[in-house]
Amino acid sequence: MVVSADQGHVFHNRLTHSLQVAQLGRRIAEKLRREIKAGELPEADLSPNVVEAACLAHDLGHPPFGHIAESALNELAAEVHLSDGFEGNAQSFRIVTKLAVGSSRMGLNLTRATLNAILKYPWLRGENPKYPNKWGAYESERGEFDKVRELGTPKNAKSVEADIMDWADDITYSVHDIDDFFRAGVIPLDRLGIDDAERERFYAEVFARKRGKFPEGLDETYLRGAFDGLIKKSPLVGAGGYQGTGLERIRMRNFTSALIGEFVRGLRIRTDRGYPYIWTENRRVAEVFMLKELTWHYVIKNPALATHQEGQRTIIRELFYKYFKAATSRKSNLDLFPASVRELLPEKPASSGSHQKVARVIIDFISGLTEEQAVALHHRIHGVSLGSALAYDVR
Repeated sequence: MVVSADQGHVFHNRLTHSLQVAQLGRRIAEKLRREIKAGELPEADLSPNVVEAACLAHDLGHPPFGHIAESALNELAAEVHLSDGFEGNAQSFRIVTKLAVGSSRMGLNLTRATLNAILKYPWLRGENPKYPNKWGAYESERGEFDKVRELGTPKNAKSVEADIMDWADDITYSVHDIDDFFRAGVIPLDRLGIDDAERERFYAEVFARKRGKFPEGLDETYLRGAFDGLIKKSPLVGAGGYQGTGLERIRMRNFTSALIGEFVRGLRIRTDRGYPYIWTENRRVAEVFMLKELTWHYVIKNPALATHQEGQRTIIRELFYKYFKAATSRKSNLDLFPASVRELLPEKPASSGSHQKVARVIIDFISGLTEEQAVALHHRIHGVSLGSALAYDVR
């Protein structure tokens, strides 16, 4: 969970997260290439440049307010019968192939290998029953998707470079979240290693909520043992919370750096499925899983955050309704749209047959806003804070 960019110097945000994922992804790719050249791993065609580019692009499609807005936009798409819905990963693919303006109008002209490495979920909606709520491209980008997948990776399987991107994202996300929220006083890393009751409350909630969704081959006993071993060896155990002293900052940095180093060193390439993929031992899989659950338990399930997220959901939904009505009602008001968005609307947006096209344009627009832009636009359009008539927040 990456927080808003306006939350102060303590927190990582979407930009710093993407930069750190890119740095870690390149580090992993370079490590694996060295081991391939030394004959320690099976042959695999992977490029650190491709991995780094995919890591930089992996979060482009995430809307303001993250997964809350992703869910809201998907619900809104369903309400207007937009069959492809909204999914952050599919939106990333749409941005780099269609929406981003580079030297041409259509996308960033990335290589097929890079586009393939972006595909964490390399299928369209409904094409993989194992993941009904995740997909990597919309039907509108099927042509680009099919061309990318001609590179030869089996159906529904990630390329090895996408696998590296995914691991770099998981490692960075899990470690930096506990870093942020321990320093903010939300995740009690110092108590979890010595307070059995605190740890048991954490286990009870996580194992009840994630029942049937554990990593493949792992059970509650294994996950519990892996986390016990990890948290009890933390230098933060019994430290009495984070005060922000120089020594504490050094301890925290050493702890997170050591964790990332262990996760990276444990990654290997295997080919026993008939294609190269990234493998690590079960203990590392369990540790990453449980670290991510710390954020769910102490942050995302916090009632204070729930009320905050409800407000964010309201902003997204009301912006959509306002713009959709402006484009599709008999008394349409297309001047409400920035020129760059208005020119993408169908010629007759008020006709019923074009409502889905209008919805996709509006969803593209809203999902591309920053959080500050979304809040300011919502305030202006609802008369909460009008600002200056000469000030345009979004163009």
